[in-house]
Amino acid sequence: MKETIARKKTVMSALKLLKLIVRALDDKKAEDLQVLDVRDKSSITDYLVLATGTSEPHLRALRVELEKVLDGARAPILGVESVQGSGWTVFDAFEIMVHLFTPETRAKYRLELLWQDAPHVALDALLASPAAAARPASRRRPGARSR
Repeated sequence: MKETIARKKTVMSALKLLKLIVRALDDKKAEDLQVLDVRDKSSITDYLVLATGTSEPHLRALRVELEKVLDGARAPILGVESVQGSGWTVFDAFEIMVHLFTPETRAKYRLELLWQDAPHVALDALLASPAAAARPASRRRPGARSR
């Protein structure tokens, strides 16, 4: 029972961190942003985040922003792998692994194909602002005019 509760807490905190990561990458104009749920397929991580930067400078900006977000969330980071000019940066934050690519590198390695049987996580839910999610639905009567 304790293990189930602990697992739920971990999943909930992973989802919270996942939202922060996806919002940060979206705010910095990452392209082709995808989140794959690999909990049933991988023993090393729960979610894979794949994103493309338009150039090496954009890739660096995405990396810096992601470092700020992870530091601000006090998320434990197992490692960051980034070789200058490789077109690929990997963040290992235990439950979440983030892969940032240039367009050429993403097309070359096509990680989406390796994990094609993993379910995609809907970005709409991850990108929704916390205030919008908590806001109650409008209580206007049907047909009532707004001011």
